[in-house]
Amino acid sequence: MRIDTQRLFEAYRQNVFAAAFSVCKNAHDAEDVTQETFLRYHRANKQFESEQHIKAWLLRVAINGAKDVWRSTQRKNEVPLETYMEALPFESQESSRLFEAVMALPATFRSVIHLFYYEDYTVREIAEILHLTQSNVKVRLNRGRALLKETLREDWNDDES
Repeated sequence: MRIDTQRLFEAYRQNVFAAAFSVCKNAHDAEDVTQETFLRYHRANKQFESEQHIKAWLLRVAINGAKDVWRSTQRKNEVPLETYMEALPFESQESSRLFEAVMALPATFRSVIHLFYYEDYTVREIAEILHLTQSNVKVRLNRGRALLKETLREDWNDDES
């Protein structure tokens, strides 16, 4: 199965960008990774089983590409999170705080949290996308949740002071 690149770009651009940004934490680099991901799809001579398989492939390519960019630039181009957050529309202050807490997680936890909660992938699907075991994904989700819980609890306690 092949789908027109333009249609995929319109449908999944934001998902791919968000996945890339969750790794490299730089809007410019995430945009570059997004463009490169769709170019790779366009040039690939690969048949896919379904549109869901294509989306998973796009996210895997984006995450791997973002890891490469992050390593190669050694985070020298990283834009402060506050600068990026100013451009994002949040429904509430709590949504903004949650996003900030997720982005502050180490990359190993941030990726699985993003795929599970923001992209609605199952543990099995995340394991396939990231080339991990399902138990490793579960461990990363649990540790990421624990870190988020602690961070958000601290924020909440600070607000009450």
